[in-house]
Order: sequence, then C-alpha cells, then structure tokens
Amino acid sequence: MESKNKKLYIETLGCQMNKSDSERIKGIMSHFGYIDADENDADFLIVNTCSIRKLSEDKAYSKLGNWGARKKAGEDIKIGICGCVAQQEKENLLKKFPYIDLVFGTHNIYELPELLKQEGRICAITNTPVSEKKFEIIRTKGINAWLPVTEGCNNFCTYCVVPYTRGRERSRSLDNIIKEAKEILSKGYKEITLLGQNVDSYGKDLKNGPDFGDVLYELDKLEGDFRIRFTTSYPTDITDKVINTVKNGKKICECFHIPMQSGNDRILKMMNRRYNVEEYSKIVKKVQNEIENVTVTSDFIAGFPSETEEEFQDTIKMIKELSLDYANTAAYSPRPNTPAGKMTDKFIPDDIKKRRLFELNEAIKEATFNSNKKYEGKILEVLIEKENFKDNKRILEGRLRNNKVVHFESNRYNIGDFAAVKLNRASTWCLFGEEI
Repeated sequence: MESKNKKLYIETLGCQMNKSDSERIKGIMSHFGYIDADENDADFLIVNTCSIRKLSEDKAYSKLGNWGARKKAGEDIKIGICGCVAQQEKENLLKKFPYIDLVFGTHNIYELPELLKQEGRICAITNTPVSEKKFEIIRTKGINAWLPVTEGCNNFCTYCVVPYTRGRERSRSLDNIIKEAKEILSKGYKEITLLGQNVDSYGKDLKNGPDFGDVLYELDKLEGDFRIRFTTSYPTDITDKVINTVKNGKKICECFHIPMQSGNDRILKMMNRRYNVEEYSKIVKKVQNEIENVTVTSDFIAGFPSETEEEFQDTIKMIKELSLDYANTAAYSPRPNTPAGKMTDKFIPDDIKKRRLFELNEAIKEATFNSNKKYEGKILEVLIEKENFKDNKRILEGRLRNNKVVHFESNRYNIGDFAAVKLNRASTWCLFGEEI
C-alpha cells in the first residue's frame, strides 16, 4: 500500500482529539516517507471522521465521494478512512465505497506500520486499545499543541456514540505526559491543551496513581513561558483539588468547558447525565467564585427526544442564571445504536428543533456579549496568534488566558508574544483593545 510519490493529505473532522490523532498519523506515515501535501496533489488521502452528529458523518461521506470520483476518472490515488465513523461502520464502509483502500479504527492508529505493508483493501478495527508506541508527532504549525492525557469514556450518555467508538477511559502515565509536554515546549509552542473526552477523570483507572490535579500541578512546574489549557470537563468530576490547582497555578488558564446539555432535570436523566440542575449550578458557581477572571463554557442540545417546550425554556433560563460565557449548540441528531436514537416515537419534528436551536443560539449570543462587557477597562495578558492588515494598520489577534479573543493594533509585537492589552470595547464574539 506504499505510495511512490509519498504525498499525504488528511481531512480532519470533529473534536480536538481527532486533530491530535491526525498529528500522530502524520508522524507515523512520515516514517514511510510520506510528507504533507495539498488535497489536490496528494496520492494518499485519509478522512479522519467524527460520528457525534449526522452532519459531520455526511461531510465525511461527501469527501469520500469526491475522492472516489477522482479515482474513477483515472487518478492513481489511495483512499483511507479512520476515526469514529470507521470504528462504528467497520467493513460496511468497504462495501458502501468500493474505492476505499484502507479502513482503520480509533484503536488501530499505532498499527499503521503493519497495515501499510499489506496489499489489497484492508479493514482493521479492534475493540481493544493498542498500546501507545513512540513515533514522531508532526504537529500543526502554530503556537498551540494538543496533548491527550486520557481517551475513551465511561459515562454512556444516551445520545452519544463515543464510548462505543473510543472505548472505556484510559489514562496515559504521568511520566509520558510530562515527557511529551517537554518535547512540545522544546519545539517552541507557547500553549499546551490537555485533551480527554472527560479530562478530569484522569487517573481513575490507575491504581493508587495520580489524578488530574496532579497532572496540572506537575506541568505547571515546568520551566518556560507558556500556557496550559484543558478540555473537556465532566461536571461531577471537577474536584476542589482541580479548582485550587487552577486558581494557584502560574501557567494554567482560567477556563473550564463544562457541558450541561440541558437545563431540565427530566431531560438530564433521560440523557443519563450523572447530575441534576442544582448540582451542575453549584459546581459552576464554585468555579466562578473561586477563580478570578475565569470563564465557564458549555454545550447544549436542542430538541432531545420528548423535550417539551417548557423543558426547553428551562435551558434558556439556566444559560442566563449561570452567566455562562459561551456554549456550543446543536440540534439533537440521532446516532445509530444509541438508546436515544431508538426513541423514534419521541423524536421532535425538524422544524421545532430548528426553531429551538435558533432561540438557543440567540441566548448564547446575548450571554457571550454580556460576558465580554465585563472585561471592558481591564488590562490583561494576550497571547498573539495571528496578524491581519486593514486600512494600512497591522491588527493582531490573540486570546486571553480565559480564552476570549482580542484584537488590537500593534507594530511592536509578533505572533507567539505575550502582550499586556487594555480592553476598550466588547462585541459579541471578541474584544478590542490597545497595547500598553
């Protein structure tokens, strides 16, 4: 299956964990001589898929269709698919798409060296995670690097396929995490984002081992001028130790992403979320009260099966009451083999889901603007990520420690620099300021 031209393109869909997986895939492929290439120039094309929502799955199939048309037209290309859709659909993908050459699952990334040596059309899907092996990681250029600390999920929310595609929670050793963090910093990255489906669950599978608070504490001690972020947090896994470690850390960013999904207790129970509205509220308020300039962001689903209008309005009410800083939103999308996906008699009509999603987004826009307004007049540190030119002015874009986006004019700073910025004006999605 090796290519003569050795040119690789990976289309990555979905979460940060998929982006991290794609970096590891590129690293492994580099040992076989593959280099990054544009989509139209590559002769090995891989789509790394997400199956959280049907829309993302459809995007993957559309991409495969485009590549398949090129192959049918005579282009000498190889086509692969990996990620959660591959893990879920397995051999069916080879039947559905006769032009696919390689299907490999979320547990099979480290088997790529063996798979690439094989001939013919291959499907490699296992349900047992393969032990992590050491390969060079070819990271995306920029200032932020992904660092997985856990993978998998034990929660089995009724709408979610992750436990079936990523497996049970597995924690990396603290030594390996610290070693990879040092490698990241040695290459000049200014921000490390710790990843996990439930990052705060780290260590539960390690007998008498460290917990997530220990991970944050040890990374915070590393030398250098850099930031540490983490995502995603499961509400009831956030401990006082984690909160205090963030509060007292020098490099740990004051930002918690804590999905709520619904503001109604009955719907939360149907989702199999392990908390109620009161418990979630206490956790959020504790974080907000303990940590200065902290942001709390969330996720919400509109139109979960059987959700009434009154129950949906409970969610709108909680967004306002909790003073959330931002949230990702989505209309409910039924996923194969999930309990909620089988509640066909309780599905909400598409037009109602669409209207609720619009209303949900409007509430989030208002909450985000109100959150940004609180920072007007403050002087805070910005890590610069981009530069743009407008009306002969050099406009820099970066983020505060709490993840808010800031734009300011400057000829003094460069990408990767930390700058003190006075925040003068808030908009819905960002802040505008001036250098100090």
